[in-house]
Amino acid sequence: MERLRALVALATYNEIENLPGLVDAIHQSLPDADILVIDDNSPDGTGCWCDERSASNSRFHCLHRPGKQGLGSATLAGVRWALDRKYDLFVTMDADWSHDPQHLPELVRATEAADVAIGSRYCNGGAIEGWPLTRRLMSRVMNTLSRFVLRLPVRDSSGAFRAYRANVLRSIDLTKVQAAGYSYLEEILWHLRRAGATFAEVPITFHERRAGQSKINVREAWSKITTLARLAAKR
Repeated sequence: MERLRALVALATYNEIENLPGLVDAIHQSLPDADILVIDDNSPDGTGCWCDERSASNSRFHCLHRPGKQGLGSATLAGVRWALDRKYDLFVTMDADWSHDPQHLPELVRATEAADVAIGSRYCNGGAIEGWPLTRRLMSRVMNTLSRFVLRLPVRDSSGAFRAYRANVLRSIDLTKVQAAGYSYLEEILWHLRRAGATFAEVPITFHERRAGQSKINVREAWSKITTLARLAAKR
């Protein structure tokens, strides 16, 4: 594969317990990649740590935002930052260790044959550790709905462990991605599919977060349902 400039983006809010070790692990797995943290003014000092790290590491960057605005909003800000700086690959992952950095090289390699590579819990070889049965069932139901209602050609459309080729991100109008929270994960795939993007899934093992509190709540679940309904109506 040709040498591509890759940016790994991490959206953060109160991840100071997880972020320092995770950043080191990402650099070990992808030594040539840059890292961008999009921090929504975390009160736990995440943003301050990022400033200190960026001062001593030219491959580490931080985009500060004034407050908590949602995962989708943060990720789209990261996309624009990456496209403005001419990166070839834009990689996203959770900042809580639920996504193992050891999967990063395989995820990046998968973009040789696809515009978007997804770290998948639900393709052959994928797995989940640490989730109760109810959460597993809810996730399965939402992904099944996304696959059939939105005609998304992937089994895991709600996971944030992804690698996008920058040229396919440039092919869509990012202002049309309306979801600001977790439901952007399905919506951006929907826009990319309509633009003719190709997809690949790489099996991963998803782990429960190591420290801190989950950002998933009832409001986010309802947002996913309304997003699916909105996109299905446009189909």
